[in-house]
Amino acid sequence: MTALTRSTAAFVGLGAVVLMACVGAVLSRGSFTVWFAAGCFLTYGGVGAVIVARINAFHPYPGFGEANVVTLARLVLTSLFAGLAVETSVSPAALAPAVAWSFGATALVILVLDGFDGMIARGLNQVSPFGSRFDMETDALQILVLSVIAYTLGKAGAWVLIGGFLRYIYIVAGWMWPALARPLPPSFRRKAICVIQSGALVVLLAPIIVPPVSTVVGFVALALLIFSFGRDVVWSLRAV
Repeated sequence: MTALTRSTAAFVGLGAVVLMACVGAVLSRGSFTVWFAAGCFLTYGGVGAVIVARINAFHPYPGFGEANVVTLARLVLTSLFAGLAVETSVSPAALAPAVAWSFGATALVILVLDGFDGMIARGLNQVSPFGSRFDMETDALQILVLSVIAYTLGKAGAWVLIGGFLRYIYIVAGWMWPALARPLPPSFRRKAICVIQSGALVVLLAPIIVPPVSTVVGFVALALLIFSFGRDVVWSLRAV
């Protein structure tokens, strides 16, 4: 095991301890069942295993890095939403207002942290393919689980799930058409629309946002995301 792998495993393990504390705090309130914990730990454990296994191939620095620590913190918090997605899928019901507002505030913390990992990596000259991919996939996971939550809470129809699965559809399409697997150039448009999509889904967590308002918010954000993916598909095909 390399020094980088040991460093990464240590941080992932620390994240697991923080997640256990958060899950314990949520379960102690009696709001959720074991399904919530299962969703949290399976999500974090699966992603964490991939991080430890793959970091050596794409991260040229000796340590895990401050920027990746911030992204890992986002993953820990996003795993809580994965648990919420599982819980509301198994037992669909409106969240108690206090619970909904608490998760909404947590989601806002994730959005704020999203603005720091890339900035820290550039400031410390620690930009790497791993860090970029870690950031992107954490964003995609957040959108997926928030989309599931929006659907299971009745804030939008099943069409809202399209936004959650677009990233993964794009990856599968890249396996079938190699042109779509080529690296994309940096894009402010792509990042901005990702933030808008995530922000819209966070807004849908608010108890006061219900149909038809929630439907309109979700639909506009999804339309922007589809537009963004469409632009990337066109660029990739033209770059062949």
